[in-house]
Amino acid sequence: MKQIQLLILFCLLAGFSHSQQVKKPSHDPGWEIRATERENYTGVALSNGRIGLMPSEQPFITNAIYLNNVYDKESPLGDTRLLKGINFANVTLSIDGEPITGDIINNWSQTLNMKEAWMSTSFVFRDKAEVTCRTYALRQMPYAALMDITVKAMSRQVEIKAEGVIKRPAEYTPDTSAFRILKDAEIVMPLLQTIAFSPSGKYRLASSASFLFDQTTSTPQLTADTKESATSKAGFTVKIPAGGSYKFAWAGAACTSKDFNDPQAESERMVIYLLREKKENIIERHKREWAALWKSDIVIEGDPVSQQDVRLALYHLYAFSAPGSRLSIPPMGLSSQNYNGHIFWDSELWMFPPLLVFHPEMARAMLDYRYDRLPKARQKAANFGYKGAMFPWESDDTGEEATPPWALTGTFEHHITADVGIAFWNYYRVTNNKQWLMETGYPVIKEVADFWVSRAEKNADGSWSINNVVGANEFAPNVDDNAFTNGSAKAVLQFAMKAAAELGYAAPPLWKEVSDNLKFHYFPNGVMKEHSRYAGERIKQADVNLLAYPLELVTTEQQVTADLEYYQPKIAEEGPAMGHSILSILYSRLGHNKQAYELFKRSYEPNKRPPFGALSETAVQNNPYFCTGAGGMLQAVIFGFGGLHLTDQGLIRSNPCLPDHWKSLTIKIAGREDIRVVNE
Repeated sequence: MKQIQLLILFCLLAGFSHSQQVKKPSHDPGWEIRATERENYTGVALSNGRIGLMPSEQPFITNAIYLNNVYDKESPLGDTRLLKGINFANVTLSIDGEPITGDIINNWSQTLNMKEAWMSTSFVFRDKAEVTCRTYALRQMPYAALMDITVKAMSRQVEIKAEGVIKRPAEYTPDTSAFRILKDAEIVMPLLQTIAFSPSGKYRLASSASFLFDQTTSTPQLTADTKESATSKAGFTVKIPAGGSYKFAWAGAACTSKDFNDPQAESERMVIYLLREKKENIIERHKREWAALWKSDIVIEGDPVSQQDVRLALYHLYAFSAPGSRLSIPPMGLSSQNYNGHIFWDSELWMFPPLLVFHPEMARAMLDYRYDRLPKARQKAANFGYKGAMFPWESDDTGEEATPPWALTGTFEHHITADVGIAFWNYYRVTNNKQWLMETGYPVIKEVADFWVSRAEKNADGSWSINNVVGANEFAPNVDDNAFTNGSAKAVLQFAMKAAAELGYAAPPLWKEVSDNLKFHYFPNGVMKEHSRYAGERIKQADVNLLAYPLELVTTEQQVTADLEYYQPKIAEEGPAMGHSILSILYSRLGHNKQAYELFKRSYEPNKRPPFGALSETAVQNNPYFCTGAGGMLQAVIFGFGGLHLTDQGLIRSNPCLPDHWKSLTIKIAGREDIRVVNE
């Protein structure tokens, strides 16, 4: 017996010793996504709400920088398009005279850290050096970014030549490229910069950049090459002893005359600030800004894959928005020029609700974008013979209709106007800010309501119809009484009456008459028709089902279930990601967690692209990052599994419904007590 006891004790001690020696994972998969393969590479953006950087699998290369709310025509007869910035976020590196390229490196890996919002690329160059580059789109300096680089010599001394590179997009008209040495007394401040004009000449764009060196070491001598009109370079050469490391950073800023009267001078000042501030302080401030954002978070216990997917979606919404900016979010955020970077219903219906829950100040910036363009919405309504305000289907910086003229959506997809008004009321529901409602919210909601009563037509039987529209299902153009169009108009008219009552105003009687009598069509079995002539055709995305959520006009279990079962199989596989998110929410609210989880996964998993899981718009496309899909999947978690509801009493929780294998779901909202749901 004593021998057995000793043996057990030995095993326990051995196990304890082994557990002490086991290495912890080098990264936290809940917060970091690591890639080790470069095949079929789709990057994810680094952004701070103003500029978006799209990293590459190639060492030190940024594919493009995108500028929020800066648009120009791509051709004299073309459409407005979100502009690329002059790309300062590139470095070339040579070791012992040999340029580093992607095909001669080993042990490549790339890590996205969502918690601190950086992308790190690491590799080994032959047997000579280990190299790491960490890139930040600086949160506290929304026009600036920084690339922090470390080169470690391995078994022998190496000589490195590093060059910072600024690339002008080919379609821009060059103005100036220069390497300038600015001085203030004994302080020397070297700047590389490129200035150009946008394709039509509407805007002047400037990017400035410089190297940042450790202030405790001597600064190497810089050389420059600005002869090539599309690319300018500045560089230095140093030797690194065997086993030694050399650290430096390349930092820059991209400005335009859209935001600054003198974008050249502003970009210079930003870079000079970076030059004269400690790099560690700059990075620490960036991290603090992101730490504040992540006080609002979603924590899933029991499903690490879903946890990572959900956090990546939330990361992108945070990255592409900024409080106080008075800007909204395009469908692809600041990751591409797809859909020309215009603002759609995607912003109000899909991205806005999660931001409203987690960071109302970010959500407010999206509403400010619409409020600032209210005069143009009034003008559009008048142009088509309507009253009130009529918001464009695609909006750019002007607030005028930016949809290509040949696309029927721009002329007939009118539910966008109701979507905007609904978002304004939901902001008031959550914040209860009556001063805001009086000064900002109600002026928009009232104009939206006035539009709908002028847009609707009274029928002989006393009902009202909204005719000749394109609904959420864009496969069916020019239809009458589209379910979602009529439903969103009904909802916003109801909200307008509530808003008027909150402020002590008398609502026009016609608001109630139209809202109470808008016409909806049904099949003999009681299923709501998508429009008056709908006969069972395939649909692009959820339409009728939106009346159950988010509109909450359809409330009986029988009707919700009948509409769900009818339309779920009719959604096209090539449709956008978010449609299945709505179905997931409805199944959650009906208490069917298995179907809810299956549809939650179906709403985005087929759209994930390697190596980071960036979302494409559809399962058959490759155009990430689709922020609309991110908004949909987050709503499935918040308003489905989590049981949250947007009500006139604010956010309330009712009947959460977790997937069986989720141990718990915690919704963290800064300044509020955590909302925690546990599977018993």
